[in-house]
Amino acid sequence: MTTSTPPSQRPRVPGQVYLLAAVIFCLGTSEFMIAGILEPLSADLSVTIPQAGLLITGFAIGMIVGAPAMTLLTLTLPRRATMIVMIIGFSALHILAALSPSYGVLMVSRVLSAFACGGFWAVAAVHTSAIAPAAVQGRALASLVGGLTVANLVGVPMGTWIGTQFGWRSTFWAVALVTALAAVLIAVTTRSSAKSADSAQSADSDEAESPAPAEEAPSLRTLLRAEIAAFKGPRIWLALGTTALFQASVFASFSYFSPLLTQVAGLPADLVPAVLAAFGVGAFIGVVVGGRLADRNIFGNIVGSLAALALSLGALWLVADNAILAVIMIVLVGASGFSIAGALNARVFQIATQAPTLAASVNTSAFNVGNAVGPAVGAWVIAAGFGFTSTVIAAIVLALAALVVVAVAIRVERTWVRRSEPILAEAAC
Repeated sequence: MTTSTPPSQRPRVPGQVYLLAAVIFCLGTSEFMIAGILEPLSADLSVTIPQAGLLITGFAIGMIVGAPAMTLLTLTLPRRATMIVMIIGFSALHILAALSPSYGVLMVSRVLSAFACGGFWAVAAVHTSAIAPAAVQGRALASLVGGLTVANLVGVPMGTWIGTQFGWRSTFWAVALVTALAAVLIAVTTRSSAKSADSAQSADSDEAESPAPAEEAPSLRTLLRAEIAAFKGPRIWLALGTTALFQASVFASFSYFSPLLTQVAGLPADLVPAVLAAFGVGAFIGVVVGGRLADRNIFGNIVGSLAALALSLGALWLVADNAILAVIMIVLVGASGFSIAGALNARVFQIATQAPTLAASVNTSAFNVGNAVGPAVGAWVIAAGFGFTSTVIAAIVLALAALVVVAVAIRVERTWVRRSEPILAEAAC
C-alpha cells in the first residue's frame, strides 16, 4: 500500500524563481515590443517596415554574442551582483534608445542592451536550475520563461498601446523605468538563499565564513575547462539546433503579425494590441502545460509542441484573410509555440549537468539565433514580394526542420544511453 506525499512536503518552485521571472518580463517586453510598434517607428525614422523589423534581428544578434561573452566575463563573480549590473545597464541603454535621433543609433542601443539582457538570462537560468528541486526543474525553468509569456500578455500590448498613443519613444522610457525598479527588487530580495546555490561562482557564499584550502576554490581556467567539456559530442549541438530552429519559426511569423492583421485580415490597427494580448494568453497556457509535460517526458513535449506549432501555423495561413479566424489561430500559435520552452531549457541542463553556466548562455544564444533568423527570413520574403502571408509559410518550413533535428537527437540519445549503461553499472559497483 502506497501513501501519497503530503502537499506541504512536495517539491515546489522556489519563490526567487518568480522574482527572476518578473525581471524576464521586463526584458521580454523590450525584446518583443518592436513587433507592435513597427509602423509608427518606421514612419518616424523614415525606414521601411522590413528595416524596422531588423531591429528585432539586431537585438537577437546582440543576445547571440552577449550571452556567452558576458558569461565568460562574469564566470567567477557573484550572481546577485552580476544580475544587478546587467539590469542597470539595460535600463540606461533604453534611455539612450528613447533619445536616439536616428535609426543607426537606435540599432546600436538595441544591440548593446541585448548584451545586458543575455548576461542576465544566462545567470538567471543557472541560478534557477541550481535552487530548484530536480523533480520540478522543468516547471521552474518554464516559470522563468513564463516571464516572456506575461510580457506578451501584458507588456507588449501595453507597450503597443503606449507607443500608438504617446509615440514609440515612450515605450522605451517605460521599459527603462520598470527595469530600474527591477534592479532595486533584485538587490533587496536576492540574498542569503541565493548564496548556497552560487557555490564556486559566489564570493558571498556561506563557506566564506570559514576559510577553506586554496585548492577548493577553482580557478577561472578550471571552470572554463569544465564548462567547455559540456560541448563535446553531438547531443548538446542537436539540442541547440532544435532551440534555434524552433525560435526562428515562431519569430518569422510573430514579428509580422501586426501588418498581417491590418493589411491582410483587415483588422483595425487599434485592435492589434488586444490580439497580441490574446497571443500572450495562449503562450501563458502553453508554458504552464508544457512545463508539467517536460517534467514527465522532455522529448515527448518537444515533438508534440513542434508538431502542434506547424499545424497551427498551417491553419493560420489558410484563414489569414479572415480576421476572426486569424486571431484564433494566432492564439493557438502562441500556445503551441511556448509549450516547448521549458523542455528546451531542461534538455540543455540535462546534458550539461556538471557545468551548466556556459551551456545555459549558449542556449540563450541559440534562442536568439532563431530571433535573428526568423525576422530576417520574414523580411526577405516580404521584400521579395511574396506578401505578409509568406512569413507564415517560412515559419512552417522552419518548424518542420526543427522536427527533423529532434528525430536525429532522439536516435543519438538512444545510442548514448546504450553506451552509457555499462559504464554507469560499473561505477555503481
